[in-house]
Amino acid sequence: MCGIAAGYGLSTWRYQAGLRILNAGMIDAQDGNLKPVKIPKVRDPLLLRLYREYNKTITTLGGMFALVEECQNRVLTERNRMNVVVQVLPAALLGVDDNLCINTVNKQTETLFGKKERYLVGVSLFDVLSITDETREILRDAFLYKQDIRNQVINIHLNDAERWLSMNLSFVTQDEGEMAAVITLLDITEYKQLQESVYTREKLVAMGQLAAGVAHELNTPLGSILGYSQLLIDSCEDPQRARHFARTISEQTKRCSRIIHNLLNYARKEKCQGEFCDVNALVDEVVDTLISCRLKRYEISLERDLKDSPIVDGGCGELDIVLTNLLINAVQALKGVEKPMIRVSTGLNEGGFAYIIVEDNGPGIPGELRSRIFEPFFSTKDVGEGSGLGLSISHAMVSRRGGTLRYDSDYRDGARFVIRLPNATQATE
Repeated sequence: MCGIAAGYGLSTWRYQAGLRILNAGMIDAQDGNLKPVKIPKVRDPLLLRLYREYNKTITTLGGMFALVEECQNRVLTERNRMNVVVQVLPAALLGVDDNLCINTVNKQTETLFGKKERYLVGVSLFDVLSITDETREILRDAFLYKQDIRNQVINIHLNDAERWLSMNLSFVTQDEGEMAAVITLLDITEYKQLQESVYTREKLVAMGQLAAGVAHELNTPLGSILGYSQLLIDSCEDPQRARHFARTISEQTKRCSRIIHNLLNYARKEKCQGEFCDVNALVDEVVDTLISCRLKRYEISLERDLKDSPIVDGGCGELDIVLTNLLINAVQALKGVEKPMIRVSTGLNEGGFAYIIVEDNGPGIPGELRSRIFEPFFSTKDVGEGSGLGLSISHAMVSRRGGTLRYDSDYRDGARFVIRLPNATQATE
């Protein structure tokens, strides 16, 4: 009996010793030390299986924790990298939450608004941006309908100065209930100022191109004035003929004044004065007064398909420059072409927009150059024949009126440019 008791006690002691080893291993595991325990020499198969299962579990957990730690390190690295990218962006970045309050900014945001991060985070987006009602409507619709914004030019006032910004907005998720978004604001004020200076330069260039036509055009009414003045002197005894000659002199004098006034308008900055422009009348005036001589000189036929009597907002000054540039380009492109022809079409499309189409039967623009024709200073003409600004400025002028100027790449019989503008009659209705 003593031997049995001693054997049982020894077996119990060994079993407890094995459990103590596992307990110590579990305590080390709680401290993050996931190491397998050394399996002692035991005869109990249950205890041996327990050792092995424990070591297998610890090894698996160790691999999982190592993988989690590696992923965590990768996430931290990517977060740091993204933070660096955000901070060095040339555009100001604003992150907004579901309440449209700012929760993230970068260094460029602090520079643009002249405020530290702590004064921007938590503030409503509309309290930070001093924007116009038009821009406010754009942002409201974007958040209301969850529509991204791409390269929207906006005007704001910062530190009593007018700034022009290119705004982009993207939502974090497409969930209808979440309004969190990221907004970038790129300061393009210097570009706009450069653009304005280029406008002035192009107007001066256009004046030079117009000068020859104006000089020729003035010769006709001045000659008429001179002739009718002499006739008026000789017909003083006939009051009816004298009135007819005086009326003709008055009309021709007004025509001279109108020609000079249109010339001066090129050099002035156009202002919003509630004016309207009759597109068909503009086409007739430009063709008859400026382009007709060139057409006769180069024996170019011009067809006019003017219909619907489209009327657009704003004066005709800038549209005159745009149309003149397109027609002069067409004339130059037809050099050496057999039976050269230009066609000008106007009208209203199904959307109620006015359009002007200028097309020619020249060689057209090569496909590899079409994407660059509206770039400033890019020209397909020989050195000295073009400044490379005509199409660029024309595109900008049309865009400022809410319209578009594009090259029709589907047209195969030459070159075709399409101007699309909001119809004033449609807008009034």
